[in-house]
Amino acid sequence: MIITCPINKQRLWNTLMELGNIGLTSSNKAEGLTRLSLSKEDLAARSYLIKLMEEAGLEVRVDPIGNIFGKLNGSKKTAPVVLSGSHIDTVHQGGMFDGALGVLGAIEAVRTIKEAGINLTHTIEVVSFTDEEGTRFGTGYIGSKAMAGVLEEKIFTLEDDDGITYREAILNAGLDPLSYKEATRKKEEVKAYIEMHIEQGKVLEEHNMSVGIVTDIQGPIWLEVTLIGNPDHAGATPMHMRKDAALAMAEVLLEIETIATTYKGVGTVGKIKVEPGGVNIIPGKVSFSVDLRHVNKELRTEMVNKVFESLDRVSNRRRIHAHIDVKKDVDPASCSKEIVQLLEEVCSELSIPTKKIQCGAGHDSLIMANYTKMGMIFVRSKDGISHNPKEWTDLEDCAVGTQVLFETLVKLAK
Repeated sequence: MIITCPINKQRLWNTLMELGNIGLTSSNKAEGLTRLSLSKEDLAARSYLIKLMEEAGLEVRVDPIGNIFGKLNGSKKTAPVVLSGSHIDTVHQGGMFDGALGVLGAIEAVRTIKEAGINLTHTIEVVSFTDEEGTRFGTGYIGSKAMAGVLEEKIFTLEDDDGITYREAILNAGLDPLSYKEATRKKEEVKAYIEMHIEQGKVLEEHNMSVGIVTDIQGPIWLEVTLIGNPDHAGATPMHMRKDAALAMAEVLLEIETIATTYKGVGTVGKIKVEPGGVNIIPGKVSFSVDLRHVNKELRTEMVNKVFESLDRVSNRRRIHAHIDVKKDVDPASCSKEIVQLLEEVCSELSIPTKKIQCGAGHDSLIMANYTKMGMIFVRSKDGISHNPKEWTDLEDCAVGTQVLFETLVKLAK
């Protein structure tokens, strides 16, 4: 039985636009917004979010790692809670919908439940997880890992590009890194986790659908590779005598493309640093990131092994020293079949066309899948653009996705 209670789509849209103004790279919105985790921009966005939750009548708390929760109490205090949310940190010059729609949509859905006076058995909590993106410190899913009890203390020693450690950033945010284990919650305390997110791809747009139902999520492995050669003079060093770290990198980058294509996965090198960086100096040191993803863990492992083989082969031939550091390693995940079926039922009852699709991007849902029953709602992205100032999802699509989320949360919490 469906609850015919429309969410306030204009109110939802207003909050998306308001949050989207926090962290603008400049007054020119075409340059996107930057809210790196625990930065001053992120802290301002957190304050906005807490205020919004309070205005919606939710009980707000912030755990020791910075996860923000807004709670709507159900009638049975001992019943496990239903969680829904995402994150509000961004990449450099990102868009206003990635992560934000999942958090603000959940607030709107729960606010609608409260305003309609719908009686719930289970408590619903809206969550905004700390540092999903991992852009600032090189590793993500910090908040969801802490909640699931799998966060490792060594992350606090990581440094950003300005030399600020994670520990310092946590302290600057008014949080206590020594208490991070207190963010962990027992599995039996949570019934399910539902995350709404923009698709970040073109499948829904191609099929002219507002929403999709995720079945599987690719798991990312992030590598940080350093190649060290000799920074010799560009004019005085013959080609056969050079130990050019940049040329070694170039070979490896092309092989990463071949490996990803061969295994039907994806491989990306998005961050490169060449030293010393002079026009007349042979590059003596390079560092670069490698992002490898696949929905099949075994095939992803083979991809990683092939990259290691490539690095070993190229560095030996070019007499280059190679160092590899694994920055992130998250297994692929499958959504709960029970929740996938529930989402299908909701879409059918609302007469909303949908389809099952795989997810190529990483989300907190990857962590939550090993913690509780997890499901994801995808909302159409214009031209499939994401992590980009041109990222856009129309008001009507945001509203349709949030309506599906509303009905799903009611069913789970009744």
